[in-house]
Amino acid sequence: MKGRKIYHARLMHARPFIDSLDFASNGQQISSEVLVAELSRLDDVLSSPDGTLSYTIRGEVNKYHIPLLVLHLSGSCQLTCQRCMQSMSYELRVDTSVLLRDQTGLDRLDDAEVDEEYESILADTHLDVWHLLEDEILLSLPFAPKHELGSCRSASGVMAQQNEPHPFAALMKLKS
Repeated sequence: MKGRKIYHARLMHARPFIDSLDFASNGQQISSEVLVAELSRLDDVLSSPDGTLSYTIRGEVNKYHIPLLVLHLSGSCQLTCQRCMQSMSYELRVDTSVLLRDQTGLDRLDDAEVDEEYESILADTHLDVWHLLEDEILLSLPFAPKHELGSCRSASGVMAQQNEPHPFAALMKLKS
């Protein structure tokens, strides 16, 4: 049958959505994996779309009876080293919780009764799980990722020399 596409179920990931308040109030949990390539908002910060991330989101209610989502995310992604401008593997590990608020609750975040050890998001009956993951990943990535000192490679693939004299060292000798 010409023109018919065949998809492998293990490679297809349906974008998950949850009713965040119901999810948290009932203590539900979702665990899955997502291909980094599926998270399009990360395109600008990654050097490559390679990698898979595992995540678990669990709903809870805190001691103030405010619903929250507990997020655990792990895996690796490819960033660009800011020393050598080459791709580097970055181990991602995010463990965070977000409070679910209605618009009025978000507007009153300075209430003394609420323990604000968590960030807050707007509760949504159709919360895009991958959008939440993207937000948390973007918040956790380093601003200027770098290889370990001494392990950068130049564009030609040769290890950068850490003991090379600084290019302006000769000028410093002339100055003194």
